[in-house]
Amino acid sequence: MQQSDSAAEQSLTHDIVIIGGGLVGASLGCALAPLIERYGWRVAIIESAPLPARPLETQWQPSFDARASAIAEGSAQRFQQLGVWEAMRSEATPIRRIHISERGRLGATRLSADELGIDALGHVIPNAWMGRVLHQHLTQLPLEWHCPATVEQLTPVAGGHHLQLSDGSQLTAGLTVLADGGRSGLKEQLGIGSRRESYEQTALIAHVGVSQPHQGFAYERFTPLGPMALLPLPGQAMELIWTHPSGSEQARLALSEREFLLQLQRAFGDRVGRFTRVGARHVYPLSLVTADEPVRPGLAVLGNAAHALHPVAGQGFNLALRGVMDLVDALEQGALDQRSLGDITTLLAFEQQRSQDRANVIRFSDGLVRLFGLSFPLLPHARAAGLIGLNLIGPLRRSLARRAMGLER
Repeated sequence: MQQSDSAAEQSLTHDIVIIGGGLVGASLGCALAPLIERYGWRVAIIESAPLPARPLETQWQPSFDARASAIAEGSAQRFQQLGVWEAMRSEATPIRRIHISERGRLGATRLSADELGIDALGHVIPNAWMGRVLHQHLTQLPLEWHCPATVEQLTPVAGGHHLQLSDGSQLTAGLTVLADGGRSGLKEQLGIGSRRESYEQTALIAHVGVSQPHQGFAYERFTPLGPMALLPLPGQAMELIWTHPSGSEQARLALSEREFLLQLQRAFGDRVGRFTRVGARHVYPLSLVTADEPVRPGLAVLGNAAHALHPVAGQGFNLALRGVMDLVDALEQGALDQRSLGDITTLLAFEQQRSQDRANVIRFSDGLVRLFGLSFPLLPHARAAGLIGLNLIGPLRRSLARRAMGLER
């Protein structure tokens, strides 16, 4: 849409513009559907990657890569609210038990869905499949797409923000949502800083075959070089997340399949039997990143643009999805109170709702990395005793599980 040449240039062309059509932006588009229908809001999504030739081809979006995500039970319930869970679960592998251990120590903690009286602690879903389902759902909604397009200039104006796009379009939105993963530099363009603390670690991610059925087990194992996790996939396959000191992952990328599997076996042990094969290996540097200003008048920051976490506890996307749902709840309350979409009172209420949850998750995941990364004398023994104690104290273990599942905050 071209902006008018008249003095009405500052008037709104859209109620909400979502920058980024990945998992977070697409989830927000789906979550807004009831409010779009009720209030007639005009919503646009801006995505830099081209639309697929056919609606179900979703490999086009960069966040829909070879990775899979651990979807907590609370997130599954939220996807149920959005009307997409039945389609998603067709490619989901349930996590029925979680085993947490430290290499070379006897202590371990085990969490079980049966103990909590539920079917699964969570589900592992390929990102590509989540993207496919979300985008298929979005095609049924009255949303406007600018794709492929990028935001070349994002400028605060009275009542919202003006967006100048690479496709020549100029939009003015009452509420602009940054859900672009922070790659575009728009936060920096607006002067929004981020606190970034590198873990000096890189995650190596791959699908691996195992010689015996995993029976829905997920494993978290702490080693002197960093944590590693195995998540269940369909059949006798699992997703491996193996953290390395930054730089050392290149040597493992260069290994033959046979040598890689031998080193993996030595690092993890034989709880899943033998590792039989490995797929394509991908690496991602790890940092703790938090935006200094998650909200401003007419602006909200979501997903990795707002916070990037260590994958040790598998909480990143689950935290982001709770942010999506809380934002929609805040916008609905703001509409009932007859406030504008970008009203700072609405957005501050949203941020207040998010801040404690975000702080708790960051404290938990960051604390795990740092606790198991230390090697002071006697500390490994204390960690082992702690894992044993946690396994013996049922109520504490169950509370930890419910928090990890997103059922408590």
